[in-house]
Amino acid sequence: MNVVEKITAIIEPSLDALGYSLVQIRLADGTRRKTLTIMAERKDDKAMSFDDCSVITQTAGALLEVEDPIGSAYDLEVCSPGIDRPLTKPQDFTRFSGLEARLETMIPIDGRKRFRGIIGSMENETVTIKMPEGDAKIDFRNIRNAKLVITDALLKKEQV
Repeated sequence: MNVVEKITAIIEPSLDALGYSLVQIRLADGTRRKTLTIMAERKDDKAMSFDDCSVITQTAGALLEVEDPIGSAYDLEVCSPGIDRPLTKPQDFTRFSGLEARLETMIPIDGRKRFRGIIGSMENETVTIKMPEGDAKIDFRNIRNAKLVITDALLKKEQV
């Protein structure tokens, strides 16, 4: 289990109990010390507030101080995923079906690693991306990173 997986295992149950879902955890080396970024969202689909970020910071900070999975000094940042959020879980592709996304794969599919199109279906861990040149079927485990693209459709959905 790597450090990010350990951190996830430590904080996810408590955040879940408080009404938050983890979107992404990143641990990056800085010039002086590491930075741990926790991206989370409210389960009730309301916008994240400063108070929400404070609750997550206090909860995660206390849990990580006890467990100490990083083993050196680090800065803790908590943020919301934003409108052009990363897509990190299979259910994200179902939730945001019909919206435009940009994906990068680890292993090329038909000679390419970058895809941009409308999220179609998610079946058996395979995402369908609808593109003008035809649909691409991408195994979820092959996705290096994916995020929504800011479009009028996304802005309209977020206003509701």
